[in-house]
Amino acid sequence: MDDFELIFNMLGERATTEIHRNEQSRGVSKLKADAKAGGDIAGGARKNLEKRLGRSVISKKNYLYEAEN
Repeated sequence: MDDFELIFNMLGERATTEIHRNEQSRGVSKLKADAKAGGDIAGGARKNLEKRLGRSVISKKNYLYEAEN
């Protein structure tokens, strides 16, 4: 995972937390909606940056290799 992936992940998590706190959400369906909204915010920011840069900010470094036994 590179810097941009970490930043957008943090943005999504923080946005979701703030939406939850602001709306005082209760119940699985409402919390899922909050998580979707937070993810949409981070995803939109990522897509806007990628459009501006003209390239993807997603790296291939986020694949975890299985440990050999």
